Amino acid sequence: MNLDQNTPSVDKVSKPTSAIARFEVVFRPGKKYLSKDGVLDFAERAIVLILFIYFANRMLPRFVHLIITDIAHPELLWLAASTNVQAGLLVISESLAVFLILTRRFATTVSRRPLDWILSLMAVNAPLLVVPAAASAFVPSEVASTFMIAGMIIQISAKAVLWRSFGIIPANRGIRTNGPYRFVRHPMYAGYTITHIGFLLGFPSLQNSLLYFATFLIEVIRLFREEAILKQDLLYRTYAARVRYRLLPGVF
Repeated sequence: MNLDQNTPSVDKVSKPTSAIARFEVVFRPGKKYLSKDGVLDFAERAIVLILFIYFANRMLPRFVHLIITDIAHPELLWLAASTNVQAGLLVISESLAVFLILTRRFATTVSRRPLDWILSLMAVNAPLLVVPAAASAFVPSEVASTFMIAGMIIQISAKAVLWRSFGIIPANRGIRTNGPYRFVRHPMYAGYTITHIGFLLGFPSLQNSLLYFATFLIEVIRLFREEAILKQDLLYRTYAARVRYRLLPGVF
């Protein structure tokens, strides 16, 4: 589940409206309706919560089973170590994403374009369609695990830097330029791509390859849509002029 919106957040300059202040704007005394931005914000949070419940229902029992198996068969601990690390990082990454979205500040600008919402929800749901595949006989499992772990660490670090500016729908929640954002403008998407490459190296299949390729194309279109909103902000235009590459330094 790729819960991510690569929107940076302001360090010291013109922070977005606080959640409490925006709450007062949305629920004005005497009014019986929500603003459009308020409705969209709550809709996004509800969607994220539903997706996370689905993710947890699928992943947590498997993760617990791995731990129980390790305890029951300590001789398998070393062989299962990389799998446990990957599963643990995945749970941490997605749990952090949900926590940040549910507790984040409100955005100053949220996309109301249906295409942006469709692309974001497609990017979130597409990886859930991956099917089990036989382990590769050509690529050592250590290589695949290294890619997957590196990708998930990049994802987690990007979410930690964004903190309460994190979301899945294109919006301006401010501009943050530290951490992995010093090297590329969309490190979270880069992390997802690296993780997907690692999975395909370890468990290759035509169906998963086509799925991840389609996901990558959606992410690229999505990041351009995000930047269309962010570049309305002078701070982001200045940042983009300094950090030229979006996903891979020297390439794109």
